[in-house]
Amino acid sequence: MPFVTNTMMNPIWMVKTRMQLERRERGSKQMNALQCARYVYQMEGMRGFYRGLTASYAGISETMICFVIYEGLKKHLEDNPLTTSNNKPGEKSSSNFLGLMFAAAFSKGCASCIAYPHEVIRTRLREEGSKYNTFCQTARLVAREEGYAAFYRGLLAQLFRQIPNTAIVLSTYELLVYLMRDKPK
Repeated sequence: MPFVTNTMMNPIWMVKTRMQLERRERGSKQMNALQCARYVYQMEGMRGFYRGLTASYAGISETMICFVIYEGLKKHLEDNPLTTSNNKPGEKSSSNFLGLMFAAAFSKGCASCIAYPHEVIRTRLREEGSKYNTFCQTARLVAREEGYAAFYRGLLAQLFRQIPNTAIVLSTYELLVYLMRDKPK
């Protein structure tokens, strides 16, 4: 499913990235999304909308890493007598959901730190008129010309955006699953 989503959404993300990277002269008007899409099509054809797609596929690993870590932490929280509530079996307290929120935040932080280089590579591949052509070629070029630290430019901003988002989404999901489950009578 993530492959299908990435393939279908890449043209939109490509246009967004191009608009973010657009340099304009003073007094010139910035392109809107439709103009940008038309420009990409005229200059690069349909293939232009799929630049960086391989890096997006590599980004699926971030989600997998996040869920593996999260599920492990969640199991640890559920099995640990120090973190379970004193309520009846199956009941949860607010501390359970707070623990899940922290587990989600930690998981996303770890996953983002591990998989972040794909973000840099994807952005480089989407630059107009760049020297970057393929995923591996871009990775080698960035490492050789700028060093390995270049793969982590922008990581802090990514963490500030992704960690709270993931913590809220996963803990809300867990809460909804708990509320929708049949309660024992």
